[in-house]
Amino acid sequence: MLDESSNAPVLPDVSRRGFVVTSLASGFALATCPVSAQTISTDTKGLEAGEVKVPVADGTIPAYRAMPDKGGPFPTVLVVQEIFGVHEHIKDICRRFAKLGHFAIAPELYARQGDVSKIENFQEIISKVVSKVPDTQVMADLDASVAYAQATGKADTARLGVTGFCWGGRIVWLYAAHNPKLKAGVAWYGRLVGPPDDLHPKNPIDLVGQLKAPVLGLYGGADGGIPNESVEQMRKAIKDAGKTAEIVLYPDTPHGFHADYRPSYRKDKAEDGWKRLLAWFKEHGAC
Repeated sequence: MLDESSNAPVLPDVSRRGFVVTSLASGFALATCPVSAQTISTDTKGLEAGEVKVPVADGTIPAYRAMPDKGGPFPTVLVVQEIFGVHEHIKDICRRFAKLGHFAIAPELYARQGDVSKIENFQEIISKVVSKVPDTQVMADLDASVAYAQATGKADTARLGVTGFCWGGRIVWLYAAHNPKLKAGVAWYGRLVGPPDDLHPKNPIDLVGQLKAPVLGLYGGADGGIPNESVEQMRKAIKDAGKTAEIVLYPDTPHGFHADYRPSYRKDKAEDGWKRLLAWFKEHGAC
């Protein structure tokens, strides 16, 4: 772990404050319950997995980290949470990566703004917490997570990938425009267009020309929150900018199709997307 003398990124517009979330929630977020019987649970056999503390400019944030318990350094993957924070599903995804030989880390990116795991109402999660999380803060916390991983000696951050789901899918596009050392990103059904505000001044479609790493987007054709028209807008922007990025649009597939603990889960599409993710990471040097 880095100490106080580390080169943790500076947060330009976040003043020092108390952290609302100092440790990760156990189980699943209340808003996602009841949990489906088809939920995937990955064990920790052969892994070193659990909560860690990541030093950031104004303190520390909790994160979930999983990696093989022998060997290393391992290719590194940032796992960016859904709108529900770093709950059991996101932890399980980290373990899935670790089983494949990765150092996977999922920082709690709402740590300063609120604990969404205990909020049952979806709209309340957005209004009370998510809407108050600045993009600049998220970029800096992801940078800090990479720095933490590198400092462990177990992560090969020269082979760095990022993947994210829902809220985190949008963040993948932003981070690919932010970090020139990123090798590849895979965004699962993240918003592409939308009205900007002071804390979220740019959307992925605004940043296509600034992409510094190849991005694969995995989207559902029946996603009520991400119209197919916006996907086509993004595809055109990618082509016009001459960037290495692709979007797969699964027909008749809802938002959250990778979330095996929810009714939106579509096993065939989730498994296909996961295979595409691994191939994308391998092709572009993130594993």
